Amino acid sequence: MRGIVLACGNSQSPMITDGDRFEVRQVGARPGKAEVDPVLAELGDRRLIVHGTDADLNAVVLRLLRTERLADVPVAYVPVSPSSGVARLWHLPTDPGRALDLALSGDADRVSLVRDDVGGVLVGFGSLGPVRGVAYADDTVVLRGQASRIDVIPDNELGLVVRVTHKRLFTKKVVTTPSRAFQLGCLPVQVNFDGIAHPRPMNKWTWYRHTEDLRLVRGVQ
Repeated sequence: MRGIVLACGNSQSPMITDGDRFEVRQVGARPGKAEVDPVLAELGDRRLIVHGTDADLNAVVLRLLRTERLADVPVAYVPVSPSSGVARLWHLPTDPGRALDLALSGDADRVSLVRDDVGGVLVGFGSLGPVRGVAYADDTVVLRGQASRIDVIPDNELGLVVRVTHKRLFTKKVVTTPSRAFQLGCLPVQVNFDGIAHPRPMNKWTWYRHTEDLRLVRGVQ
């Protein structure tokens, strides 16, 4: 299978160069509409491959959502960092050679795509905290008061998993709740997702499973 590689920022690996198997397009970090949409328009039956950070993949997936291409464009990911949260969550290789081989030959697997209420998406890991407020996972109250941290992670069962962490002087308690949606009202808190810090503290936040899944190349049947 042939592909188009979006080499985001200064991420291009020496082994990722134009050749018989793929064409490389240099784009900026967290590429937007002007850089991604023309590639989607000419993609045809070639595979879309993102070489960059989790934040870069997030930006490309957001363009797929907004152009209504989630259903027909499989996305492959070649992470630049071995500590990629997306790679860890969805069991993707971080070695560039193995990741590129999988990107070109692996099967696309449907995985949960999570959205927020300010127009963004979550592909890997989201976090908030320290936080004081009230939070729900569907109809279940998962926080009433203070927590050291709340993590939200896409999951293929219901859609996402909410993990609330309470740290004490000598102990740590973590409560995990699967759900389709997470809602929080709180004192202003920093929100982070896929390596991106939201530009301002928020006093409410929602993450929920999108009605369409992301077609992520994982080689999983």
